[in-house]
Amino acid sequence: MADAQLIRCPVCGTTNRVPYAKLAQGRTPVCGKCKNPLPVGAGQPANGPVTVTDATFASEVEASPLPVLLDAWAPWCGPCRMIAPVVDQLAVELAGRARVAKLNVDENPVTASRFDVRSIPMLLVFKGGREVDRIVGVQPKSEIARRIERAIA
Repeated sequence: MADAQLIRCPVCGTTNRVPYAKLAQGRTPVCGKCKNPLPVGAGQPANGPVTVTDATFASEVEASPLPVLLDAWAPWCGPCRMIAPVVDQLAVELAGRARVAKLNVDENPVTASRFDVRSIPMLLVFKGGREVDRIVGVQPKSEIARRIERAIA
């Protein structure tokens, strides 16, 4: 799986396996089922964080075959903006071994409430669809990486 990225089609919901080599060639991936273009992210690495909503949480996080680092954040939160580049870097570094996702708590109150997100930024680590770790507040990249590595092992 390290040689390809899984991209969910926003039109039909099908998960597509897209080789990194084809993305590096500048090719635009299309859904294998409905043939619509797949979102890769304008100017972002193809293996950057995936945006999760209340509607997609179950399929993107709980059903993920890989451990997931979920960043619970809000656009008005200064510490959330401070930690965002670290989360983006981890998404690239952990590609193929873990997924990194972002949940805007203001736009997705159901999931935020379900996991009792009261202080942000909050990083939740999931393995097998269950929460296995929780990191509250801004932490150094090395500490976040150490905690997600425990879930990968």
